[in-house]
Amino acid sequence: MQELTHWIDGRAAAGTSNRFGDIYNPATGEVQARIPLASRTEVDAVIAAAAAAQPAWAATNPQRRARVLMAFVNLLNRDLDKLAEALSREHGKTLPDAKGDIQRGLEVVEFCIGAPHLLKGEFTDSAGPGIDIYSMRQPLGVVAGITPFNFPAMIPMWKFAPALACGNAFVLKPSERDPTVPLMLAELMQEAGLPDGVLQVVNGDKEAVDAILDNPTIQAVGFVGSTPIAEYIYAKGCANGKRVQCFGGAKNHMIIMPDADLDQAADALVGAGYGAAGERCMAISVAVPVGEKTADALIERLIPRIEKLRVGPYTQGDEVDYGPLVSPQAKQRVLDLIDSGVKQGADLRVDSRDFSLQGYEQGFFVGPHLFDRVTPEMEIYRQEIFGPVLSTVRANNYEEAVKLAMDNDYGNGISMFTRDGDAARDFASRINVGMIGINVPIPVPLAYYTFGGWKKSGFGDLNQHGPDAFRFYTRTKTVTARWPSGLKEGGEFHFKQLD
Repeated sequence: MQELTHWIDGRAAAGTSNRFGDIYNPATGEVQARIPLASRTEVDAVIAAAAAAQPAWAATNPQRRARVLMAFVNLLNRDLDKLAEALSREHGKTLPDAKGDIQRGLEVVEFCIGAPHLLKGEFTDSAGPGIDIYSMRQPLGVVAGITPFNFPAMIPMWKFAPALACGNAFVLKPSERDPTVPLMLAELMQEAGLPDGVLQVVNGDKEAVDAILDNPTIQAVGFVGSTPIAEYIYAKGCANGKRVQCFGGAKNHMIIMPDADLDQAADALVGAGYGAAGERCMAISVAVPVGEKTADALIERLIPRIEKLRVGPYTQGDEVDYGPLVSPQAKQRVLDLIDSGVKQGADLRVDSRDFSLQGYEQGFFVGPHLFDRVTPEMEIYRQEIFGPVLSTVRANNYEEAVKLAMDNDYGNGISMFTRDGDAARDFASRINVGMIGINVPIPVPLAYYTFGGWKKSGFGDLNQHGPDAFRFYTRTKTVTARWPSGLKEGGEFHFKQLD
């Protein structure tokens, strides 16, 4: 069995805690590797090493730091197939989906190559007699990222690329379920020219997380995961004086208006609801057709599309639409929620509870499910399922559909399918959700915009990637300078008014 490592000071390092976690092959259910779970002592040592490496990296000019990221992009493209295969083997995603995971992270790295421009401060000449004022953006020091299993390439890059571009050292604690790709990314950063210790990868569980949150050297923490853990990390990190951004769960709706192209909407729902087995924080898990006629016509289109979905291991290539869930616990949780929907009276129109894949009976596969006539009181509506399950909540009119989404605890993403520009503009303006799609099912912003949800989907004042990332990973210093000329005058004991 393969035994994985940490990445410390530019090289693979075995754990010393004698605690390990299992890494599954989600398609077969077999344990394929084990990972060391770091102790608090190990985490503190990693952070100390990062702190020792950071000053020299911060003193490196932004253009040279950007060149390291340029080289990293080239290496990512070189090793794309190898990275995707490793990702699929541990997570279960199809290979095209794994490549998309890497690509969306790569795009953020490309944006961060513009760090020399993004880090420029402001300057005012002659703000007063002989007085200039200017600002500088400076790195925080050592920062950390705690990232989830569902995007083991993309989200680590969303975190460490801007942090490193700003001159920080970065400590990454990836998910203990699929850590191989984060370790490979660290190795590629090293090959790209990043100095030893500037990017550290330490694997672990809650003990490692608490060590990061309690260590006074860590100046900022970024997290993506479930809302309860996001709330915990945000509260503890802020209490310890750190800058914190946390992104939690989601319950993303798609409102389908009567004038929408229903074939287009059905295709979008199937892709957004079942892609990656529903294990996306931006997955559409709730369809909200407006009007009974719209709902009936939409369900009629959805059922045959869903029944044709092909479920299987990534090794079957383009023959597969989505793969297994990441762990046996994830599979059981989804099946329990499906059973709760049936017991609470939802109409299960596509029932795959008896799904079994020949040759992969021990894998963590869940067939596609479609519920109709779901109500907001049901558990399948209230909870983020994170599986291949789409719920349909019928709305009588536009206002009822909008209110349903606005009353939901989560505010990550939402879409509307319509041909009515007036309704779309009203929807985009009013809705209390962070990312909006108009005839776009998964409205993930491009790298040069910021990504972040509202309500219980996001905690903190600044979002991920885009300009917000450079604000999050730097602090502003403002300098007021006066260079006297001519005869020296005596001291002044009051604020001199500016002319």
